[in-house]
Amino acid sequence: MELPERLAALRALAADGSTFPPSQLAFLADEMDLPLADLYAAAGREVPAELLPPERDDRTLRDFAYAVSHCDHGQLAAIEAYVRALPPVPDARRQANPPPFVPWFDEAELAPDEGGFAAFLLKAFRNRGFSTDSIPFMGLSRSTIVGMVRTWESDRHSKYQLLGLTGPLGWPLPELFALAGEPWSPELRPHSPCRHTGRVYAAAAHLTTEQLTAAAAEVARLRTDLPRGVWQPVAEGHVAECPDFG
Repeated sequence: MELPERLAALRALAADGSTFPPSQLAFLADEMDLPLADLYAAAGREVPAELLPPERDDRTLRDFAYAVSHCDHGQLAAIEAYVRALPPVPDARRQANPPPFVPWFDEAELAPDEGGFAAFLLKAFRNRGFSTDSIPFMGLSRSTIVGMVRTWESDRHSKYQLLGLTGPLGWPLPELFALAGEPWSPELRPHSPCRHTGRVYAAAAHLTTEQLTAAAAEVARLRTDLPRGVWQPVAEGHVAECPDFG
């Protein structure tokens, strides 16, 4: 599919996902190289249980995601291939769709939006197994993320927020902007890790805690210079070297 066709399909999906049968969602996911679980979320549908991550340790996921955020593009490609080659564990307990306030909200806060781009964001983070504790810093504060999944409003901050989301979600910028109903232009660049970091997170969505531990060890093998022992700010994801903008 050419870019205009992909963007038109995503706008139609956001407008009325009920007109897209599961077979068409699977076709679009394959054609656009996007996670099928995300297209269910974009269509406003419940994500099938078999597409949700297994239950796993949040800290292990956080450590893996943090380590990946420091990888260059060659290392990202290698670790993505590694995690895709790890087979799903058939009897792993799958993550249930959590209640409205868990793990993102407490009862003192407003419920998240039940439709639109905000609802997609909440489901997309859950499709990767992320909580606010495990998602690596992507140039957006926790309060900003909570506000974005509670409600999405087009304003002067929208563009900056979308540029930060490509890192954790792994969506190309044109597709992400189209789904959000925001104008995109070719000169836009991520301000934090690019989508190739997020591709690894999406690829690792099926991993158990034990598999995440093994994947983190593989990242450490690839990157002997990873910071250890002291807190280090998250890497900028080698955005300047991203092949999307070469």
